[in-house]
Amino acid sequence: MLLIIILVLNGCSPSSQETVTAPPEYTIEQFMNTVQIFGGSFSPDESKILFTSKETGIFNSYSIPVGGGDPQQLTDSETDYAMALSYFPEDERFLFTRDQGGNEINHVYLRNMDGSIQDLTPDSTAKAQFYGWAQDDQSFFITTNKRDPRYFDLYEVALGDNQPSAEGNLFITEMVYENNGYSIGAISPNKQYIALVENITTNDNNLYLYDKASGETKLLSPHEEIATYFPQYFSLDNKTLYFTSNEGGEFSSLRSYHLETGEKKVVEAVDWDINFAGLSKHGKYRYLGINADAKTEIRIYDENNNLLELPSLPDGEITSIRISPSEALMMFYVNSSTAPSNLYVYNFKSGEYNQLTNTMNPEIEQDHLVDGEVIRFESFDGLEIPALLYKPQGIRPGELRPAILDIHGGPGGQRRLNYQSRVQYLVNHGYVVLSVNNRGSSGYGKTFYAADDLKHGDVDLKDCIWSKKYLESTGYVDPDKIGIMGGSYGGYMVMAALTFAPEEFTVGVNYFGVTNWLRTLNSIPPWWESFREALYKEIGHPVEDSVALYNKSPLFHADKITKPMIVLQGSNDPRVIKPESDDIVAAAEANGVPVEYVVFEDEGHGFLKKENQIEASQKVLNFLDKYLWQTEPEESAPSAP
Repeated sequence: MLLIIILVLNGCSPSSQETVTAPPEYTIEQFMNTVQIFGGSFSPDESKILFTSKETGIFNSYSIPVGGGDPQQLTDSETDYAMALSYFPEDERFLFTRDQGGNEINHVYLRNMDGSIQDLTPDSTAKAQFYGWAQDDQSFFITTNKRDPRYFDLYEVALGDNQPSAEGNLFITEMVYENNGYSIGAISPNKQYIALVENITTNDNNLYLYDKASGETKLLSPHEEIATYFPQYFSLDNKTLYFTSNEGGEFSSLRSYHLETGEKKVVEAVDWDINFAGLSKHGKYRYLGINADAKTEIRIYDENNNLLELPSLPDGEITSIRISPSEALMMFYVNSSTAPSNLYVYNFKSGEYNQLTNTMNPEIEQDHLVDGEVIRFESFDGLEIPALLYKPQGIRPGELRPAILDIHGGPGGQRRLNYQSRVQYLVNHGYVVLSVNNRGSSGYGKTFYAADDLKHGDVDLKDCIWSKKYLESTGYVDPDKIGIMGGSYGGYMVMAALTFAPEEFTVGVNYFGVTNWLRTLNSIPPWWESFREALYKEIGHPVEDSVALYNKSPLFHADKITKPMIVLQGSNDPRVIKPESDDIVAAAEANGVPVEYVVFEDEGHGFLKKENQIEASQKVLNFLDKYLWQTEPEESAPSAP
């Protein structure tokens, strides 16, 4: 009887709900001490890998032995990133790229073996991009808009006397292709053919083949329906072009085009988009990446078209693979919701792999982080909308938590099941996060992708509003404490919500979001010229559709803003310029609305420096604590043990 009484009392006591264990709260500094890494290039002897790391707080170039060991820092930039591109084929010189303060005017640099650095594209007004090595390894390709700011011409850069530190050992031998409106794709091994893309809309384009020998440009994709075509690679005998296309279906499949006969074939098709495909140096392996419900699935085939069985790996997805020139090794990254990207090397002969990096801050326990869960909800018109749900640990029965919608950029972006420090930071501090892939997102078929064309701030916003119904149905979200957060186009969605549906969300977090479409579309960087008309057809033309653009621009309806908001902006942003944020902040302040404004003088479109990311995330959490959760914010949350 005594035991029964104790059990009943314990079951009825409020203290019984407190037995749910919540993880310790980590600081944003601890989350940001998780190191971001990406990219990769094998050294000529395949003993090392060149990659990019933010170990110092700014992206720099590093190398690491394939057998394991400590990374070696190769560039020491303290102001602007220095992102690794590629080793040279016969020595350990390498190429890297950087801009100035986030202005996106990238140059291509050479780092010699003695540590000296040369700017190979020194025109201060021109943007340059690395386009890979020629098949014979005696030259590489770059594109630059130095001739005309609107277009990227293709150049071949030949190796000179091959002395690592000799001045002038690299020079641009010739302009391979003078470009007047295309996007440059694959280049054939013999350098005779170039695949080109002509953008019609953001979900419709044309594929062309340029023949350098004849000077002719041939259309390869005559079509009547809306379809996309993206070149991937040429066969080693220069006879076949491989490309992805969604012609005749919802998803992109891998296809081939025979240059002599004109025959087209479907090589591989699945019920998701094949995002990329490639061929190893000598053709022993071909690979492809599938966008399978917000995760990447990798398939690798040998020269007999047999699907290779990859080794069992930790939970996560394999991304960013690269096969070594000898075809003996493969480097790749593994990433998941609860684990940042780590670099691995796989040996094809032994079937074994090595993990080369451990980028998670050892102060953070992975078990304290939250896996994203793919969910779907029905929107206002019955359309099914996918989203990624992050539920905090330690929610007590009957407890209601505040929630924040997380909206991607784009418009045609996609939230994926990869590691995001900002999301895990908010979830760790008790917030439910729902990353919505509203209509217009990529990865779910071309009909879904085009479903918001010329309807931005309307149907896509309704998807976000209807996601609240899903959150309320969970039983652990407070319906009166749901905010909305996003960057770039996602920032536009935040401001659209606060102006066009001012009572739906409790707060808004706007990272460099568009607020005046008329100004944004008129201030597009010149190097977007090949994409300009396609963007107009998706969003609207600044002259022909000026009334519609005015109506969907939050700035002109800012008198309706009633809810608190925080705006974060980089001064050097060339896409969403600072006056966009200046104006919306001033307009909201005129309403007497609580507004916080954070400006970084040394950032562009997106914040790359760790110190700025820390400041931005801390201020966002403090803002949410004050206005969404309505608790007193702390300057810095206590460190986890």
